[in-house]
Amino acid sequence: MLSLIKTLLDGASARAEDNLKDRFAIDLLAQRIRDAEAGLAAAKQTLASLIVRQRAEQTSLDQLDRRIADLETRTLSALSANNQALAEGGASAIAELENERKVRRATVKSLGEKTLRMRLSVEQAHRRIIGLNQGMISARAVDAERKAQSRLNRSIGRTASINEAEELLARIKDSPDPFEEAGILDEIDGELRHEAIRERLAEAGHGPAIKVRAEDVLARLKSLN
Repeated sequence: MLSLIKTLLDGASARAEDNLKDRFAIDLLAQRIRDAEAGLAAAKQTLASLIVRQRAEQTSLDQLDRRIADLETRTLSALSANNQALAEGGASAIAELENERKVRRATVKSLGEKTLRMRLSVEQAHRRIIGLNQGMISARAVDAERKAQSRLNRSIGRTASINEAEELLARIKDSPDPFEEAGILDEIDGELRHEAIRERLAEAGHGPAIKVRAEDVLARLKSLN
């Protein structure tokens, strides 16, 4: 029983978390981008420190090479002069410096590899953050569109209501014109009473006019002058 309750609570908590993520997705995305940018800044600082160390070690190695070359020249000169004691001292110093050079070369190589890996990581992170920022622009546009659509739906009702209203409007527009129907009914009634043929005969001059015409009015008015 307790296990079932725990499972239900976990499910409710997961749904609530998903709802919060959906509701505040833009804010969460913006925060994640800020976190990524902060991490990138720290990585850049680490890269800069590695480059400084690598350059310092390379400078020390170059100086060591010059010291060894100088001692070799001087030791060869001592050997040429048959000064065995000085030559042995020079050889001993050269041996110590060469051992040190071996260590420094390994250090420079290691720093170079670390610097390269860090540089690649920084470049990759930089490209990904650019992509996230571009995606953020699109996400804000989509979010604004969804919110606008939601407000529109709340203000004018659901799509089904709009569709029903449009259908009713179309039915009203397509319904017959009552005035036209009335005129047609009058014509039908007139034909049934044979008034239509009587009017056509009168208009053709067969018998007295049934309706007063404009030309009749003009003729009457002229006769009064």
